Order: sequence, then C-alpha cells, then structure tokens
Amino acid sequence: MSTLPSRIKLLIEQLQCDIYEKETELALALLAALAGESILLLGPPGIAKSMIARRLKTAFAHARSFEYLMSRFSTPDEIFGPVSIARLKSSDKYERAVNGYLPTADVVFLDEIWKAGPAIQNTLLTVMNEKLFRNGEEEIHLPLKLMVAASNELPAKGEGLEALWDRFLIRIVCRNIQNEDVFRKMLTDTEHEEDTERKHLLPAPELTIQPEEYEECLRTSLKVQIPLAVLEAITYIRQHLQQVELTTSELPRNVYVSDRRWKHIARLLRTSAHLQGRTTAVTADLLPMYHCLWNEPEEIDAVRNITIHALFENIREQLELLSNRVKADIDANGAQEALSRAQREGDHRDDDLAVCNRTFYQVENHGTGHTYIFITDFKILPTRNVADRHGNYLPGAIYTDPKNAKRKIVRVVTAEQRKDFDGLDTEWVTLCRDDKHIYINGMAFNMRREGTAIFNPHQGIISTPGNLPHTSGDNGSTFATHYEEDIEKICDALDKKRTEIENNLFTSREDREKAAEYAQHFNRKIALTRVDIRKLLYDEQ
Repeated sequence: MSTLPSRIKLLIEQLQCDIYEKETELALALLAALAGESILLLGPPGIAKSMIARRLKTAFAHARSFEYLMSRFSTPDEIFGPVSIARLKSSDKYERAVNGYLPTADVVFLDEIWKAGPAIQNTLLTVMNEKLFRNGEEEIHLPLKLMVAASNELPAKGEGLEALWDRFLIRIVCRNIQNEDVFRKMLTDTEHEEDTERKHLLPAPELTIQPEEYEECLRTSLKVQIPLAVLEAITYIRQHLQQVELTTSELPRNVYVSDRRWKHIARLLRTSAHLQGRTTAVTADLLPMYHCLWNEPEEIDAVRNITIHALFENIREQLELLSNRVKADIDANGAQEALSRAQREGDHRDDDLAVCNRTFYQVENHGTGHTYIFITDFKILPTRNVADRHGNYLPGAIYTDPKNAKRKIVRVVTAEQRKDFDGLDTEWVTLCRDDKHIYINGMAFNMRREGTAIFNPHQGIISTPGNLPHTSGDNGSTFATHYEEDIEKICDALDKKRTEIENNLFTSREDREKAAEYAQHFNRKIALTRVDIRKLLYDEQ
C-alpha cells in the first residue's frame, strides 16, 4: 500500500495533467481543500481558472460541484437556491430549494466574485468561515470542502469587501503560459480531444479521497505540532512584514496580516505536514505560505523573499556567530604574537599591565568596569602629547562583545573598517594614551596593573592568569579543533533545509529555485570560514 505522501504526490500529478503551467494553483488548491480553506485566483480570462475548480472536484469521491459567473444583477436565489413555493404554501415557511446549488456542493467556483451584491457577500462570509447556511429555521452544515473564487481585479476599496477578501486564505496571481515550448505543446496536443467526457483526466479511483478520509485528515492535522523553529520563523516574517521594501515605492510598507489569517495559516501548515507524513511541521512548510500574506500583487516578490530568508535565518545566525568566533581567535593569536615580539624587541613600558586572556588589557573605571582593549591596538596608540600637538588621535570604536553583552571592547578602527561594525552596538571615539592611561575622547582612564584586586567580579570579567581560571568560553582558540565540527553541523543543517524545500509537495519549481539561489550565498561564507579555521589550526600547531 502506498504511503500518504506518495499518494498525494500522484494525485497532484494526475490533477495537473493537460493543464499547462498551473502546477502551483492545483497543488495549493488541493492543500486548501484538505485544510478546509478557500483560494482566490487573480488573473485575466481564458487561463484555466475555472478548470482548476473542476479538476479539484475529481479529487474527491462522490463530490458535487457548483459554478456561477457573478454579475451586479446576480441574486441570492441563483447562488443558494430559489425559495420553495411548495413549503411556503404548505407550511408558511420561507425556505430555499438548495439541491443543486451552493449549499449542497463539495467544490464551489464563483467567477468575478467582487461583482456579487451585499446580500450574497454577507451569506458567503458565514459559508466560508463556519461552513454553515441558515435555510429558514434550519441551520445546514455544508459539505463544502473548497471554495475557489476568481477575478481579474482586486476588490475595490471603500466598498466593504475587506472582510470577504480576508476570508480567502490563499491568493494566487495566475498568468498566461510563459514558456514557449509549453505553449507550443498546448497548441499541438490533440491526443485526447475525441474524449469529450474527459475521462482520461479523472484521477485513478484508488487515489481519490473518500468522505471518511477527508474527515480523518481534518482531525489528524489538528494534532500536528508546530515547533519552536517554525514559530521563530513566523516571528521573523511578522516583524519584517512591518517594513517591506518595494521597488515601486521609496517608503517601506506595512503589509497587514490579521490574527485570524495567521490562525488559519497555522492550520494550513499542520495540514501540509500531515499530508507529507509528518507529525511535526518544519520551516520548509512555510515557503508556500507567502501566497497567504500579500495584499497587493506588487508585494508578492518582497514577501516571498522575506519568507525565504526566514527559513534560513537560524543557519545565518549560527554561521555568523561561528565566523566571528574564529576571527576573534585569529586576532587573539595575532595579539599574543605581537606582544611576544614587542617584548623581544625591548618595549617594556607596558610590562606591568595585566594581560587578560592572552589578548587584552583591561580599562579600569569605564562603564561597568568590564571594558577591554586589544593589546596590539593599545601599543599602536599615539602618546597624548604627540596627539595633542598634531591632532592625530586614532579613530576607534567601543562596542558590546557579541559573545558577552556585559563586556565592552575598544578597537582602533579605520574608515574602511567601519562597515565591519554594522549591526553591533557601537560608539565611535578618538583614542590616545600615555604610560599609565588610555584617553577616550580626551578623558583619562587607568589601565589595570598586575596584582590589582578585582572588584565586583561577574560574567563580564575576562579571566586573567593568576586570578581566575580560563574557561572554554573565554579561551576559544583552545577549542579550534571543534570549529571544524561546528562548520560541518552548519553544512548538514543547510543541506537538510535544501532537501526539505526540494521535497515539499506544495512548493513550486520557481520557489524552489529562488530558495536555492538564496542558499548559495551561504556557500561563500562557509568557504571563507573554513579557510579561517584552517589558518587557526595551522597557527596553533
């Protein structure tokens, strides 16, 4: 017996047969149906929008469908059924004869949805959200699995269509056939034109979804877990949707997504994971969800990019942290070598300064008392007299140590190096020194000497020979051999992410290519970090 993922994959492939370049629409329409959601197709006439709804009907055993082309003259009778004259006469009850109309359909297709009048729109809100239809005194639970709506325009603003627009969870812009080879294939394909009933397009009976299977899918999907990694990716998306950069506008845009939509997106995520044989959602399930997040077509590309970046954000942070740690260890090794060289060459004016972690001198009475300067930077500072005479203070930066928020690091920084401090909590300063002090913006601070007592020791202290033991966190170079393991773990996580995206049943080929293109940016960073790790290992040997 085939597994659920393989069965769903085959079903999607059969639904896509003979509909050209509509793979995304059909796959996401099936996902929407199995999650009990609705889908809107935005695009010009003649691009197979109605065919998508007809195909989806064939995915469900014994399913009934309803189609209607809306106009401003459409009445509720045409959609929900005419008033039953017999019931009105016999029982004096106002009820509709619903058989054959929307209330009895499994799959509904409503074309030109925004042309419907207020009476139809208000009823559709309850139909879509609660799957209920009030018929006289009776409340009917609808068999509706999927509502597909179509339009060649967005809903007009200021006409009260916002609530109905928000109910369509998935929104897809449909296009004419883009690939010329596919277009020619469509023109020349006459293989099944004699089959007027289109029987060759029906999915194999063993693939169609039975009513009890549909109900089981709805129940089981609710049990799928959404782990912390997915929740963090959603948080990333929500935050970045508040400042979306568009090519059509100089100002960033806040793309609004209601809490209700996020709740329904979570249901879609769970259903996606269940249909692919998982009891836990993964971040790759989020990629198709950008179709649920945009409000205007010009936002689509930017929202998709935000979603793709969210999938890789955890990997990006890990790689950035590892790269910074390796560079810090290389700097530490270089500082130790410079100190030894200076001592060999007879520069003894700083001999009594306490060396912290083989790399730093400590600046006393600055900030919380946990401010450090690289030894090599301190030694190149001009003396105060020379600096005052010629005005050649060295430019520098004081920034929060990325590895410990309680530490401040002082560095000499050239204009070209300023960009390296992007994203860090940085204060730009001027620096000079004398034999006992460092001058920061002209203010003197003592340098800590050997044997000086340590006051208020806590996590901001960097260990110093003779008073505190070295720790793995403070002496990262002793763990250089572990960096190779760390970079391999990052590579494995990146490969796993690529595989999850590539194998996702509801991710389009175009979206997979965009995600792969973004993932390529990490390859260069990984290669450079590997070089630094090798350099560090070579230096230690």
